[in-house]
This record gives sequence, structure tokens and C-alpha cells, in this order.
Amino acid sequence: MSKVCIFPGQGAQRVGMGKTLFDRYPQVEAEASAILGYSLRRLCLEDSERQLGQTQYTQPALYTVNALHYRQHLADGGAPPTWAAGHSLGEYNALQAADVFDFATGLRLVQKRGELMGRVKGGGMLAVIGLHPLRVREILDEAQLDSIDIANFNTYEQVVLAGPREALDQAAPRCEAAGARHAMPLNVSAPFHSRYMAEAARDFVAFLASFTFNLPRFPVVANASALSYATDIHTPLGRQIDHPVRWIECVEYLLRQGAHAFQEIGGQVLTPMIQKIRDQSAFASAAEPA
Repeated sequence: MSKVCIFPGQGAQRVGMGKTLFDRYPQVEAEASAILGYSLRRLCLEDSERQLGQTQYTQPALYTVNALHYRQHLADGGAPPTWAAGHSLGEYNALQAADVFDFATGLRLVQKRGELMGRVKGGGMLAVIGLHPLRVREILDEAQLDSIDIANFNTYEQVVLAGPREALDQAAPRCEAAGARHAMPLNVSAPFHSRYMAEAARDFVAFLASFTFNLPRFPVVANASALSYATDIHTPLGRQIDHPVRWIECVEYLLRQGAHAFQEIGGQVLTPMIQKIRDQSAFASAAEPA
């Protein structure tokens, strides 16, 4: 039986995360704080300036805490996985676990990623719960809301839309009228994983060019393609920023490879999503091709 380690992304952060891990791995906390230029412990445990919800701070903080959870998992006798995957930011933890890069390199990548994504202003995101992704796309097409992208295909009943706020405000009541249980704006500063992140993606690709990566020690599934990484690490990482998170397809790909045991490292956000996908995996794939 193939075991998969999965890592959550932005949205899993909370004040207080990492306390016992920082105490157990003070050298890693010190290394991270030195790279970032601020106290990671203070950010995660106190967040007195309310920065933990800002993407340029969220991403390096969550990457570090996820990495420490995985280090603890191994130290406490957990076996390395057969496969790994992560949702958005969590993909960096999956790659680090597979030794594609070391902890410090991953932190520098995530710091730059968060900085570039944090520069994008305007627009927002809307979570739609209770409608199949294909039905959501039909609603957008019928209303001619072509400025909206589907940014996250999380489950067969949960997608996240990204685009101009005015368009999202029009989409929400239409989705609810069509049967959605909820259509909720997310507390984010920009429309992530959409066409509106294209400039950030280009800048990040340029930044990635100076890095050399190792081949994964075990297969890692890429959000942008819903396939495992091959020899090219740079392209999937660049595409991830302005392409949708194809989580349904990622999970179904893993299931087709024989993966049955999924262990979430650092949270309980993805586990219920995976169960819902498994329950409904006989449906045709709902994600759009990248």
C-alpha cells in the first residue's frame, strides 16, 4: 500500500502554531528568523501586529511550521512516504520532504513567492460550497462573468473563484440561487491562482532561474499539472502561481497510482477534502486542463 504525505497551504495558519516545535527545534527557528529578518516565533505565537494573515508573512511561517511537523514525524519513527503532495504553498513542503531542495532554500523560495504574490492588489476570492465545479462554470458562463477564474478545484462540491470583487459580488447570489450552500468571500488581498497573478509568476520564474534543484527522492504531484514532477522542477513551480490548484485531479491521480493511505502533516484541512473526493471519485474529472 502506498503512503502519501500531504501538506496544507495558506488558510491553515493560526496564532500559536509551532510552539512545541520551536521548543524542540530551536536551531531551525533561529535559522528561519535569520533568513527572514524577523522573529518567526513572535510572529507565530504572538502576532501582535496582525501580520500572520498577510501572505508575505503567512507563507514563510506556514512553510516552516509544516517542515518542522514533518521533521518531528520522522524523528518520532514515522516512515518516509511513497508519494507526497501539497495544496498550493504546501507543495513546497512536499518538495522539501523529497529532498528537491533543503529547508533554507525552500524558505527563500517561499519568502520570494509570498513577497511577489503580496504585491498584487485588487480583486479577491470567493469560496463556493455545494455545487459541482462544472455547474459553477455554467453559472459564470450564463452570466457572462468571464473575468472570473476558478482558482481552486478542491472537491466536487467546493471551488474557489478569483477575479475582480465586483464580478465576485455578482457571482455569489447566482451560485446561491442555483443551490450553493455558501458563497463566501475569502479574507485575501488578491485573486491568487488566476490570470491576475501573471506578472508575479513571470517575476518568480526569473527568480527561480538562479536555483538548481535535485530530482525528487520520491514522486511529488504538482498542483498545476496534477501529474508527478519529472526532471523539470522550475516550470511547475512557476505555473502554480497563476494557474488553478487542481486538487481533485491530484488526489485522483494518486488513487490511480495505488495510493490509499494519506497522512496530513501539520493540519486537518486536506484530510476531509480527500475523503470527499474518494467518496465521489467515480464522477468525471471536473478540473479544467492547464
